[in-house]
Amino acid sequence: MPSVVITSDSTCDLSAELLERYQIHTIPLTITLGEDTFLDDGKTFTPADMYARYRKDGTLPKTAAPGVQDFKDFFEQFTSQGCQVVHLDISSELSNSYNAACLAADELIGVHVVDSRMLSTGVGLLAIEGAECRDRGMGAAEIAQHLRGLTGKVQTSFVLDTLEFMWKGGRCSGVAALGANLLKLKPGLEMKDGKLGIYKKYRGNINNVYKQYVRERLEGRQVRPAHVFITDSGEIDQKVLDELDAIVRQTIPVSEIHHTRAGCTITTHCGPKTLGILFLEE
Repeated sequence: MPSVVITSDSTCDLSAELLERYQIHTIPLTITLGEDTFLDDGKTFTPADMYARYRKDGTLPKTAAPGVQDFKDFFEQFTSQGCQVVHLDISSELSNSYNAACLAADELIGVHVVDSRMLSTGVGLLAIEGAECRDRGMGAAEIAQHLRGLTGKVQTSFVLDTLEFMWKGGRCSGVAALGANLLKLKPGLEMKDGKLGIYKKYRGNINNVYKQYVRERLEGRQVRPAHVFITDSGEIDQKVLDELDAIVRQTIPVSEIHHTRAGCTITTHCGPKTLGILFLEE
């Protein structure tokens, strides 16, 4: 095991392949549906399961951050072996995960907690950056400081097919959700100052909106070419995803495009057919 371990909560939405490639460890949030509780690990309960349940009876799960003891037990797996930990969490404006991780870290030596100010693969981008810094020989405190300085360069945004799930989850008013539906609006959301807000309202067929959105988010930007994410919440045709991949490659120089599926914590609030283009700027 490396002397510095990079960890994240499960909202980083990195695929199993990427977690293994970059040796990133995750602690899952929990999903509660009625009397049943699942880990947000993509195994026992998936976004497809959630959508099926919602369409059956209108029930959406509730999500919860790990507790302080959960984080302490998680970190001690590594500190007990003499490792230092750099841990990333979903924005502290959106979840209690960061605060719980900090309280756990205060009881241990060698755990550095970073508020990503992001969600989904916006967190994942920072985790991969941390892993690459580790592999270049940087120490844990130096990596954590570097990542905190990098949060402002992460571009995290999404376009939604519907506001229904945000309304059901209490994140927008029923009037806003109904109005967007009636006007056939597709909200574009982005992370700013640790919060997620609407920056634009698109109109038209969602597949055409995806293309417009991706072009607009990339054109004129100095994008770091190593890692660009196309992250979706499911139920998007593979042909559409392939077309978006081609648009990215036509618009910017890019070394690798990662296609990932958001987990239940994120999809609970955004619903199916949500798609994001996430990247680091120079």
